[in-house]
Amino acid sequence: MAKAVQQSDVISILNNLIETCRDGQNGFREAAEHLKSPEFKNFCLEQSQKRAQFVGELQQEVRNLGGNPEKTGSTTGAIRRAWMDLKSALGGGDHAILSSCEAGEDAAVKEYQEALANDLPTNIRSVIERQYNNIQQSHNRVKLMRDSFK
Repeated sequence: MAKAVQQSDVISILNNLIETCRDGQNGFREAAEHLKSPEFKNFCLEQSQKRAQFVGELQQEVRNLGGNPEKTGSTTGAIRRAWMDLKSALGGGDHAILSSCEAGEDAAVKEYQEALANDLPTNIRSVIERQYNNIQQSHNRVKLMRDSFK
């Protein structure tokens, strides 16, 4: 059963998702810069733009609740992007980069699942569910692209 949350908790949940989406935005952009495959590059650029859109939507919800929206990504995201840089520099290639993207998407799916475990206002829940469905589809696509190297 979902636990009831107060407005300050909803703002905190939204800000956490903003960090998660910002990490995805930056991670996909970074991946696109290193990927060789034009198809994979285009997909990652599209996902980066989609995450930027999600950030904007979530920031607006925080403002609607009277809160201050998060403006940066997480430290974990910065570490993950540094790891992607290292894999790329060491010649890991597209497979290694897509594996890093999949790990990022695993983390995003988990963050969204945790957010949806709360008793959120209906309007906010619908925004989060729509974004979550998109992120799950993205995760599945990244996994298929990664697996295409087998």
